[in-house]
Amino acid sequence: MEKLELVRKWSLNTYKCTRQIISEKLGRGSRTVDLELEAQIDILRDNKKKYENILRLAQTLSTQLFQMVHTQRQLGDAFADLSLKSLELHEEFGYNADTQKLLAKNGETLLGAINFFIASVNTLVNKTIEDTLMTVKQYESARIEYDAYRTDLEELNLGPRDANTLPKIEQSQHLFQAHKEKYDKMRNDVSIKLKFLEENKVKVLHNQLVLFHNAIAAYFAGNQKQLEQTLKQFHIKLKTPGADAPSWLEEQ
Repeated sequence: MEKLELVRKWSLNTYKCTRQIISEKLGRGSRTVDLELEAQIDILRDNKKKYENILRLAQTLSTQLFQMVHTQRQLGDAFADLSLKSLELHEEFGYNADTQKLLAKNGETLLGAINFFIASVNTLVNKTIEDTLMTVKQYESARIEYDAYRTDLEELNLGPRDANTLPKIEQSQHLFQAHKEKYDKMRNDVSIKLKFLEENKVKVLHNQLVLFHNAIAAYFAGNQKQLEQTLKQFHIKLKTPGADAPSWLEEQ
């Protein structure tokens, strides 16, 4: 009997919410709107799409840079081999080998910075922001339930009041109040999460954008010392080539 009662309540709730959604889409039903909060939610969803695009582009850059670094290292090895076997061009092959190996080394360092940037932005987008959007979905469901029960109560209040309808009105008032409290709580939860998310987002993106800029600028300026200093500043450690565990380059 308890299970049947739960199924009955769930079915009734689903019916009311579905009716409310259809009524809103047809333009016949009214919906509760928090203009300020919904504007913040729209901005968050729009920003998430833009951050996802940055993430995809950074991942593409990382893949392309990895391929270039791999080619530079192979080219350096080929030049070094020819330097040993071509006495008349020993010096020319030698400094080309050194140049390619240095470029490969700096490329690996830049890859470390880019991959750290990708990991941090990925955490922000797919964990932190996604967690907030899950709360937003719960808030939106609570809003639909609230409006559905509000509409029910309004319709009952417009009808006659007699011995048959008064118990229904009282029950409807009780259900409406319960869903109003749930809606108010979820609206407050979303407001708090949006506030903390904004603070966290600014902090994370500030650090990551500084890292990305400094690493790219140092790499293309050929400033190896500044490039390595940038990684130290953000506590990024590259695995030593030849270690037992595969390097992050090998894991690509």
